[in-house]
Amino acid sequence: MKEFSSACEAISATSKKSLKTAIVADYLKSRPAEVAAVSAVFLSGRPFPAWEETTLQVGGRSLWQIVAELAGKSENELTDAYRRHGDLGAVAGEMLAARPAQGLSVSEVETAFRAIAAARGPSAKAALVRGLLIRASPLEAKYIVKIMTGDLRIGLKESLVEEGIARAYGGTLAEVQRANMLLGDIGQTVRVAAEGKLAEAKMRLFHPLGFMLASPIESADEGLSYFAEAAVEDKYDGIRAQAHVAEGEVKIFSRTRDEITESFPELPHALAGLPHAAILDGEIVAWDYSSGKARPFSVLQQRLGRKKVGEKMLREVPVAFLAFDILYAGGELVIDRPLRERAKILDDLVAAPRTARTGTKLSSKNNQAKFLFEETDPPAAATLIRAPVFHAASADELEERFAAAQERGNEGLMIKDLSSPYTPGKRGKSWLKMKRELATLDVVVTAVEYGHGKRIGVLSDYTFAVWDGEHLVNIGKAYSGLTDVEIVEMTKWFLEHTIDDQGFRRVVEPKIVLEVAFNNMMQSDRHESGYALRFPRIVRLRPDKSPEEADTLERVREIYGKQRNS
Repeated sequence: MKEFSSACEAISATSKKSLKTAIVADYLKSRPAEVAAVSAVFLSGRPFPAWEETTLQVGGRSLWQIVAELAGKSENELTDAYRRHGDLGAVAGEMLAARPAQGLSVSEVETAFRAIAAARGPSAKAALVRGLLIRASPLEAKYIVKIMTGDLRIGLKESLVEEGIARAYGGTLAEVQRANMLLGDIGQTVRVAAEGKLAEAKMRLFHPLGFMLASPIESADEGLSYFAEAAVEDKYDGIRAQAHVAEGEVKIFSRTRDEITESFPELPHALAGLPHAAILDGEIVAWDYSSGKARPFSVLQQRLGRKKVGEKMLREVPVAFLAFDILYAGGELVIDRPLRERAKILDDLVAAPRTARTGTKLSSKNNQAKFLFEETDPPAAATLIRAPVFHAASADELEERFAAAQERGNEGLMIKDLSSPYTPGKRGKSWLKMKRELATLDVVVTAVEYGHGKRIGVLSDYTFAVWDGEHLVNIGKAYSGLTDVEIVEMTKWFLEHTIDDQGFRRVVEPKIVLEVAFNNMMQSDRHESGYALRFPRIVRLRPDKSPEEADTLERVREIYGKQRNS
C-alpha cells in the first residue's frame, strides 16, 4: 500500500494526463498481476469492482468521528484541516500520527474492505475501520479513506487507468476499454491484459453498461441538421433503466448503475419470459393502463427509493417498461450495429410470444400504436412496451410530433440517428433531446442549512454546485420545491453524510443531485462559479443521476450566452 499511495501522490502532483497515465502504467507493471488488479480497482476510486453489488456502507460522519478519535484532535482542529484540504482523506493523512510497525499491503486493505462490507451494524463496521486505520501509515490512511469515500481526488479518471493498462501490458486502448465494458471489472481487465487475452473477454450479464446520452437542442430546425435519417420518439418523464434478462432472471439498473429491481417487483414478471437473453435500454414510467399513457413523474416518484413496495402502492402506481433500444441479444453484444438494425432486433424480440417462469405463455400486447394511443383493456400485470418510433422529414413535421408528444403528457422528443452505434457513457449529436421549458440545471448539493418557521428543525436550504473541470463550484441556493416528506428524508441523509458540522450550516458529501429551474442567470461574484441564478427552485430530486452527471460550468455559460442574445 506504500507504493500505491506514493504513486497516487505522484499522480496528484501533475496536471499532465500523459504523465498520469505513465505513472499508472509503471506502477501496474511493477506489481504482481493480482496486486495490480486490486490496485486498478482502487485507482478507479472504488473499494470493489464495478460489477459487484458489495458496498462498505460507512458514512462520512462515521469516518470523520473515527479519524478525530484516532488523531486525538479537537473538532475545531479537524474542521480547520478540512477547510484547508476539502477532503477527509487528506485530513487523515495530516492528522494521524506515525507509529512503529505501521504499513499494509494492497491485499490486506482489500481483505479489510470485504470484512467491513460483511459486518452488520455501525459499531461493528466502525471497529473494523478503526483497526484498519491504526495499522496504516498516515499516507496509506489518506488513500484508504479516499477510496472509502469513493473519490481519490488526484485527477485520475477510470479512462486514464484504462490508458495505463494499455501502456503497461501492450494492448490497444480500444481493446482495454471494450474488455472493461464487457467485464465490468477493471481488475479483471488487468488480469486478461497481463495474459494477452483482452480479445477473449466475454460479456458479463447482470452488470450495467454505461447509458448512451443525448444532447439538448433548441429548435426543430436544429433537430434535423446533424444527420440525414432520424428516428423520432416521445421523451418520457420517468427514470432511465437498463434491464438484464437471462434464463428467467431479471435485474434492472438505474442510470447511476444501482440495482433497482426491488423497487419495481412487478417488472421481472413482464421481462422474464423473453425468448433469449437480452439487455434492454428503456424508461420506467408510471402508466395509466386505461388510457395507454404515461403519468407525470410526480406519480412515479412515490415508487422511488423503496426497498419494499406494498400491494396498495402496486395498485395505485402501476408501472411499465418502455424499451427503446437493445444492447445485447441472443449471446451477442449489438451496440456496434446501427440503430436501424438494433431497432429491428428489438421489434422482433418484443413481438415474440413470451413464456412466464411458470411455463404459461404471455401473449404479446405490444403493438405500439394500439397500446399507446388507443384504449385497451388494462393488463393484469406490468408490461414491456416497445416505445413507438416515428419519422419526420421537415422541421414543421417535427414541430407537429413535438406538440403531439406534449399533448400525451410527455416531456418532448428524442431524435436519433438511424445509422449510429450505441456508445455507452457518451454524449454526442447522435441522440438529441428536444424540450421546451424554463431553463433547468442538474446540480450537486454541497451544503445544507436549517430552515425557518415550520422548517426550523429540518435541513431545507440547499447550496448547490456545477462542475468546473474536476471541481464543484457553487452557483446557487434554493429552499422550495420539495415536499415535507422529502425534506424529512433528505434531512436524515444529510445528517448521516455531514463532512463539516458548522452548527446552523453543514458541508455534506457531494452525492445528491437536484434538478433546479430558474427565471434567468446573471454574472455574480457571490458564488465561486461567477454566476448566480435568479429565483432558483427545486424541480425534483434526481436519484437516477450520479454526481458526475451533473451539469458543467460550460453549460452554464451556454445558457447565459443564449439568454443575452435572445
